[in-house]
Amino acid sequence: MAGLQTQAPDLPGWTHVYSGKVRDLYVPAGSARDDADRVLVVASDRISAYDFVLASEIPDKGKVLTQLSLWWFSQLAGIPHHVVSTDVPEAVAGRAMVCKKLAMFPIECIARGYLTGSGLLEYRASGTVCSLPLPGGLRDGSRLEPPIFTPSAKAEVGEHDENITYAEVEERIGKGPADELRRLTLELYTRAEDIARSRGIILADTKVEFGIDPADGTITLGDEVLTPDSSRFWDAETYRPGQAQPSFDKQYVRDWLTGPESGWDRSSGAEPPALPAEVVERTRARYIEAYERITGRTFEA
Repeated sequence: MAGLQTQAPDLPGWTHVYSGKVRDLYVPAGSARDDADRVLVVASDRISAYDFVLASEIPDKGKVLTQLSLWWFSQLAGIPHHVVSTDVPEAVAGRAMVCKKLAMFPIECIARGYLTGSGLLEYRASGTVCSLPLPGGLRDGSRLEPPIFTPSAKAEVGEHDENITYAEVEERIGKGPADELRRLTLELYTRAEDIARSRGIILADTKVEFGIDPADGTITLGDEVLTPDSSRFWDAETYRPGQAQPSFDKQYVRDWLTGPESGWDRSSGAEPPALPAEVVERTRARYIEAYERITGRTFEA
């Protein structure tokens, strides 16, 4: 799989093998990429929007994503995950995890508990989300009971993920694994939604990824989990169905890029411009607020 061209740091004891939009992956020095059973996952401060990795970075974003993921992994007892250790090189302390190397499924597992975003657009056009029929009369922000599983097929860096039906998931990976991915995704969402709600946060939807642990064949939660990059969090106090909800994610970035100040045409194919300092700082503050409100901890940069 082709990766992003980045200036990934040199780390003692590890060899860089791949970079995604946000993360850099390393294997133990001296091992070949294909035979390593451990991988160092380093979350950078890069930020992506509209399938572009922006030139601007968000300070401390990588630490927020890593620390919040670690907190959520600890809350989800019974769901196997890939983290082995946080004993990592000093240069990436706080933003890296040593993980099991999984055979990842080529599926983005998405759980939606509220109707918004691309799901809302499809619903308005056809009354469905990822071809699943929904009741009439729903609005932006309407709660979906029960939550729904809306998978997509993973795309290369810079390409769009493709929404697919559950039948297509079965065709690609088999009925047994497909059933387990759906079960685990909805269980994870339901448990996390309860936890977030108890802290005044609504978890509208989330994207997770799973792989197979080669050691024992267990389907295992990988990548990040329940961060502002992979999930849509809303403030419960300001939540009002029937309107767009302010969210704890890249909202400031997206709004600025598509607003008149940026001068950027999303359909042009041109690279987005650098972000103003105010947008960078507001985005950083929103990520940190999400971390602190969900975990109850003070973020330490």
